[in-house]
Amino acid sequence: METRMPFQVDGSAIKPLLRLESEQIEDLLSQIAEVAAQTDDDKTFPEEAFRKVANAGLLAVTLPGRQLDNQRPQTSQLLQLLKRIGAANLSVGRVYEGHINALNLINLYAAQEQKTRWYADVSQHDRLFSVWNTQAGDGVKIHAIGNGRYRLEGAKTFCSGSGWIQRPLVTGQLLGDSSRKGWQMCIIPTERVNKIPEDTSFWQPLGMRASVSYKLDFTGVELDEHDLLGQPDDYYRQPYFSGGASRFAAVQLGGAEALFNATRDLLASMNRTDDPIQRTRVAEMAWLVESGNQWLRAAGENTDAWLGDENGAERIVAYANMTRTAIEEICLRVMPLAERSVGARGLMRPLPFERIHRDLTFYLRQPAPDATILDIGRYVIDNPQNAHELWR
Repeated sequence: METRMPFQVDGSAIKPLLRLESEQIEDLLSQIAEVAAQTDDDKTFPEEAFRKVANAGLLAVTLPGRQLDNQRPQTSQLLQLLKRIGAANLSVGRVYEGHINALNLINLYAAQEQKTRWYADVSQHDRLFSVWNTQAGDGVKIHAIGNGRYRLEGAKTFCSGSGWIQRPLVTGQLLGDSSRKGWQMCIIPTERVNKIPEDTSFWQPLGMRASVSYKLDFTGVELDEHDLLGQPDDYYRQPYFSGGASRFAAVQLGGAEALFNATRDLLASMNRTDDPIQRTRVAEMAWLVESGNQWLRAAGENTDAWLGDENGAERIVAYANMTRTAIEEICLRVMPLAERSVGARGLMRPLPFERIHRDLTFYLRQPAPDATILDIGRYVIDNPQNAHELWR
C-alpha cells in the first residue's frame, strides 16, 4: 500500500518526550489548533499536526518505560491528554485515539517478538497505527491459505487516517484454519502489500473531514502468521473492548472545551462579556465541562483500581458506559448554549466555532448508544447495593 505521511524517520534515537504539563505542550496544542482549518477537507489529512505530535514523542507515550506506560495505572492522565488533543483538533484527536487503542491491544495480546517489532515502528520510525473494525455487508474475511499465510477479502468502512496509516489493525472473520475460528485481529505492514483501493466517495461527512475515514478494500492482501495479533475473538474481550469508550469520550469532551473557549473569545471580541445572560450561559458551560473532567478522572482511577479485581471487568464496562453517556449529554448541552451565545456571526467561517461544532456533532454519533444505556441499567439492577456503594 502506498503511504503518504512524510514524517517517517530512520534511526534508533528515542525522541525526548515533552512533559505533559509544560509550556511546550501548550505551545504544541496551540499550533495544532491554529492550523486546523487548513485541513478541513474531505481529502486532506493533518500531516503537519502529526509531524509535531511525533516530534514531541507523543506517538510513543504509552510504550514501556515512557511517561504514560500503559502497564502502569495512569489512565486518568491518558484521558486528559486525549481530551487536550481533541480540544486542539477533533480529527487529530480521533486518529490519535485510534493509534493509542492499537498500541493498547498490542500490549494486551501480542507475543514478545511482535511487541519488539511494532514498538520499534513507533519509537524509531514514527509510524501511525489505527484500529479499523467497522464494516458493512462486504466485510473482511481472513482466509488461511497454508504455510502460515493468509489472504484478506472484503472491505472496512470509516477507516480513519486511511492511506496515511502505516500499521492499520484490521479485524475479520478467520476462515479455513481448523485449529481456530473467530474474529481475528491482524496488523498490515502497508509497505509490503499492494496499494489498497480507497473509496473516497464514501467519505462526505458533516464534520471530522480531516480524519479522512474512507472505505478501503483489502481483497488480495496477503499476510504472514506473525502479522496476526492475538487469538480469535480477543478483540471483544472485556473490559478492554467496551472499557475503551472512555478514550473517545475524552476526545469528545475536548471538543466541548474548545467550544467553550471559542465562545468566550468571541464574546470578548464583541465586548459582550458584561451581559448577564451571556455570563449565565458561560457559567453553565463551565460547570458542564468541569463535570466531564470529573467523569474522566473517576473513570481513569476506577479502571486502574478495578483491573486487578476478580470481578472488576463488569464494573469497568458499566462505568465506561456511564462516562461515555454522560459526556455525550454534556456535549449536547454545551453546543446549544454556545450557539445562543455566539449567534449567526459566530457560526461563519473563518471563525473556528463553525468547524468545531460540525466536527463534534458528527463525532458524537458513536455506535449503539441505546444498547449502552440498557447495559448500564442491567448492571445496576443486577447489583442491588445502595447507590453510594455501587462504585466503591
